[in-house]
Amino acid sequence: MRMFQQIGPLRTYLRGIREEGKTVGFIPTMGALHEGHLTLIRRAKSDCDLIVVSIFVNPTQFGPNEDFDAYPRRLMQDQQLTSGEGVDALFTPGVEEMYPAGYQTLVEVPELGKTLEGAVRPHHFRGVATVVTKLLNIVQPDRAYFGQKDYQQFLIIERLARDLNLSTDIAMIPTVRDPDGLALSSRNAYLSPEERSAAPVLIRALKQAEEMLVHGETNLATVRKAVEALLATEPLVVPEYVAFVHPDTLEPVNTLKNGLTLVALAARLGNTRLIDNALIAPPGVSPIRNRLGKL
Repeated sequence: MRMFQQIGPLRTYLRGIREEGKTVGFIPTMGALHEGHLTLIRRAKSDCDLIVVSIFVNPTQFGPNEDFDAYPRRLMQDQQLTSGEGVDALFTPGVEEMYPAGYQTLVEVPELGKTLEGAVRPHHFRGVATVVTKLLNIVQPDRAYFGQKDYQQFLIIERLARDLNLSTDIAMIPTVRDPDGLALSSRNAYLSPEERSAAPVLIRALKQAEEMLVHGETNLATVRKAVEALLATEPLVVPEYVAFVHPDTLEPVNTLKNGLTLVALAARLGNTRLIDNALIAPPGVSPIRNRLGKL
């Protein structure tokens, strides 16, 4: 596995790869890799000739009172994991490499970024969109891979790639979960044993919503009350939102009659903030979106 910390040498290396006619798959990460990231890598390996992974804890997507300084950094372990998965190139730039002195340019997808996480974390998605645009421009992959757990992030990146005429195909892979259903996340490491025991109520709440909806309940206000009641059974869980939105626009929906709905939720367990979601369809409608069908 080749290691790169600077943009120039990585670009030179990848230029040679593309001249050989090889396809490039890319997984951008903030490190603290887990099985979810490894699933993205394995999928990329099945699709592409060469795999690039980046590890960069991006300061511009953290708010002033968020966990940038505490965010887990395990570069040596991450190097071992990526090497073991057969990654070809690992890009680990410093902040000064990505945001040199005098850097001013920002990328924003305002409509998709204003709701859900964007309403709770102002400017978060501007930081995400900016760094991902930079990384896609640096690597210029044929396909980049993202997990469904961060669905809103995926939708924003898919939109910016389309709007900016980037040549990269943006692919979403279904959420990877622990055996008890908790979505894998680097932030799960923050949970105390008691919080970790309570955390699977998030997936139980999503399954409650799915069960009600697929069995004919069309009033989403009724479903939301049931989900909130289930979340309330775990005193350590403090919900921030339970939302039912259109999976392409993230606009609120009031009924499941018209097709696929994204159920998204966020909650705090102590100082740890977790998100999760599910795509739910009424009877007779496939729960897999077109963009997932090609994966």
